[in-house]
Amino acid sequence: MILAAGRGERLRPLTDHTPKPLIEVGDRPLIEHHLERLAAAGITRVVINLAHLGEQIRRHLGSGERWGLTIEYSQEGERAEQALETAGGIRQALDRLGSRFLLINGDVLTDVDYADLLRRDLPGDSLAHLLLVDNPPHNPSGDFVLGRDRLETQGDDPLTYAGIGLFRRELFADLPPGRQALGPVLREAIEAGQVTGEHHHGDWLDVGTKERLAEARRRMQVD
Repeated sequence: MILAAGRGERLRPLTDHTPKPLIEVGDRPLIEHHLERLAAAGITRVVINLAHLGEQIRRHLGSGERWGLTIEYSQEGERAEQALETAGGIRQALDRLGSRFLLINGDVLTDVDYADLLRRDLPGDSLAHLLLVDNPPHNPSGDFVLGRDRLETQGDDPLTYAGIGLFRRELFADLPPGRQALGPVLREAIEAGQVTGEHHHGDWLDVGTKERLAEARRRMQVD
């Protein structure tokens, strides 16, 4: 599942008329970088949630045939304020997702090997496996701590959640429908010892502001 329903407030006015996933980085829209990597990893079906200017995303990507994918859309509304946030969006799309699934924030640029991530073994009581990265300047305090075999909410050397993970549907099955954030859901599961993780040392950038968009475009030119 690719999360693509957000307003992209910090990228205005670019996102007033173009949804953030369709903003170009390199020679193609940001979301196409994910679709290409997912197809290369052998994934065949992708769910994308939509709200703000979602019809533009639907028209641009279509059925996903260009990438050898089948794309399904989970429509949360036509306006930004109708978006259900991350956990709410996953809960709404749950019947389209498998017993375990990849979750990817649509506004990150990364070299994560999705095929390798899919091969991760989730212990029987683990509900998620998160990728963590070095803390970027906009999140210097980090999010979670990589313990010996499970994530922790407190401790030394916290890292930042990359917005990418492998999830079991059980994590969301009992959530009530409606708008809700992912953070509290993750923290509750982490405190219950139900989340594993790893430190991703490769490329990663949250393309959430005009400055970071410029940085993403510079990186693509260098590559």
